[in-house]
Amino acid sequence: MTENIDIQIIPRLADIPAADWDACAGADDGRPMDPFTTHRFLLALEVSGSVGGDTGWHPSYLVARQGGVIIAVAPLYGKTHSQGEYIFDHNWAHAYENAGGDYYPKLQMTVPFTPATGRRMLTRAGYETLGQSALVQGAVQLASNNGISSLHITFCTEDEAKAGTEMGLSHRVTQQFHWQNDGYATFDDFLGALAARKRKNIRKERRVANEFGGTIVALTGDQIQPEHWDAFWEFYQNTGARKWGTPYLTRAFFDQAQMHLRDDILLVLAERDGRYVAGALNFIGRDTLYGRYWGCTEHHPCLHFELCYYRAIDYAIKHGLPRVEAGAQGEHKLARGYMPSHTHSLHWFGDKGFSDAIDRYLIEERRAIDHDVEILTDYGPFKRDTTDHERPE
Repeated sequence: MTENIDIQIIPRLADIPAADWDACAGADDGRPMDPFTTHRFLLALEVSGSVGGDTGWHPSYLVARQGGVIIAVAPLYGKTHSQGEYIFDHNWAHAYENAGGDYYPKLQMTVPFTPATGRRMLTRAGYETLGQSALVQGAVQLASNNGISSLHITFCTEDEAKAGTEMGLSHRVTQQFHWQNDGYATFDDFLGALAARKRKNIRKERRVANEFGGTIVALTGDQIQPEHWDAFWEFYQNTGARKWGTPYLTRAFFDQAQMHLRDDILLVLAERDGRYVAGALNFIGRDTLYGRYWGCTEHHPCLHFELCYYRAIDYAIKHGLPRVEAGAQGEHKLARGYMPSHTHSLHWFGDKGFSDAIDRYLIEERRAIDHDVEILTDYGPFKRDTTDHERPE
């Protein structure tokens, strides 16, 4: 490879020094920009058995060195299925296999089970262009040398998407719902930006939720205790069994979270009659709060909205975070102030004919996504004209 770059594939994250990895991930100085690409988070997935073994996620971390110094790293996995990715390619797999090819295994440069935007090509400051190029070339070469059908870099940043497109990768655009902090000092400030009917509905939902007969607590850092994870594991299993059949994370992951990740976590729990009945798990980034999992053992009207969406907004406003990402899908988030936002991924296929067909598909899909975003934005809860007079509530 040019510029005297050496690329290694390392199957165990523990064999990569945490300080070197986090220096590339931007997580070596205070609050990480993206908590999911920290050494501690990815190691927790591996140590807990959430990846590796028979999970269909086989770690193959990329490390790029120049002069013996690690300048770039990437979370890369060999995949034998398309579960836990949230950028859906099942139709691609069917088409590829119907044409006589083997779609699996494939390579996935991403954070498992985590539909949150963040850097995937992790480089030390000053090595961005060189490091990104080395990682992409290394991953493509790995796929080519081993007859692997494809490489997928999912939920990357827009800047990475532009860089990857210039390197010849195919750019896919999808959409999620994100809340943007427009300099609000209080939740009421946020409500003041909404149309009267939407504002009234949110106030009603919050009132109903908080009258569920118990109390709601928001915990982070040392406030989180092992018993909280016992309760949350029950919530997680309940939701995971309904959504995916089998939960992606193991119980041991939450033990790792208690030991190594609790400063990165905001856990919102509802307690009633001496036991926890619902909870929402969030991860805290430098400028974003990431909503990840919700579950409950009792149903109470509007409690889901309160724990997952409104308490997240409360936290973001209080701590000056510009954004809340509420995870994949869910048009019900729109009425609660979470607006459509583009998300990005990059794709490479070894078969040129199939790659060309995917490129044509992505052009049409992008048009449809842009159209949907435009329509959904028009249906958003915010005032269309702040000069309009509204009837008092």
